[in-house]
Amino acid sequence: MTFILVACLLGVAAVKASPALVSRQSISSLTTSQIDTLSPYTYFASVAYCDPWTTLSWSCGANCDKNAGFKPVASGGDGDGVQYWYVGYDSSLNEVIVAHQGTNTSHILALLTDADFIMGGLDSSLYPGISPDIQVHSGFRDDQAQTASEILQGVQTAMSKFGASSVTLVGHSLGAALSLLDSIYLPLQLPSGTTFRTILYGLPRVGNQAFADYVDANMHLTHINNLKDPVPIIPQMFFGYVHPSGEVHIRETGGWAACPGQDNPSTECIVGDVPIIILGDVSNHHGPYNGIEMDC
Repeated sequence: MTFILVACLLGVAAVKASPALVSRQSISSLTTSQIDTLSPYTYFASVAYCDPWTTLSWSCGANCDKNAGFKPVASGGDGDGVQYWYVGYDSSLNEVIVAHQGTNTSHILALLTDADFIMGGLDSSLYPGISPDIQVHSGFRDDQAQTASEILQGVQTAMSKFGASSVTLVGHSLGAALSLLDSIYLPLQLPSGTTFRTILYGLPRVGNQAFADYVDANMHLTHINNLKDPVPIIPQMFFGYVHPSGEVHIRETGGWAACPGQDNPSTECIVGDVPIIILGDVSNHHGPYNGIEMDC
């Protein structure tokens, strides 16, 4: 992603999380059953890399077949200025699914979005009542705003058509950042009885301390990092960025570690395992996540 190069030019240093941000709870390991339970959502995140007409017909091949009971209701984006996205209902999970595509390095506008890491506030028309203290990556914010109303309409249609009251948001890389912002946006727009959870992969940092605290207080978030993927450690903390809680780190041993707190500095977690970008391996970014690669 382009802001990896930007950060390197600016000078990268190892930055440890403040002790105040780190939970004192013990790091635990996910069981095989817990890991397997996440796989349907991993496939949903992978499918977001497929063309909108493919997701709308749910005809993308093996990855779509893994969630054969899914009923798409809306899709869009061009994979360039607007990342692909789709919304639908999964009958086996009884959930509405919202998914965003990650960065496609062949599309320059997506890369420019990644590079625009100066923080700014959220639009009060999309996020009514949100505190001005919450600051987020401007590129991610502007990209999410382009699809917000269409995704809201798609979710409302799916909830009405299938009688659903649960919404799960998924995404990888840039798509993870967009889905995290949707996870703030949608609860402010949908009925209070709606339940939400967010499952993300290769999530870059999205906002400041107030943002991370808001996510922790209001969301059920899991964000999964693979091995030495450098994307989850950018933008760097010295720019004021903070990851919310909910990290799961796939270790070199093959185990999955549940890392409590915000930006946990343990070597079992991403901040400790990849303290500086040059120690990362970008080939880990697209997976595998329990054998699943992020690609259409």
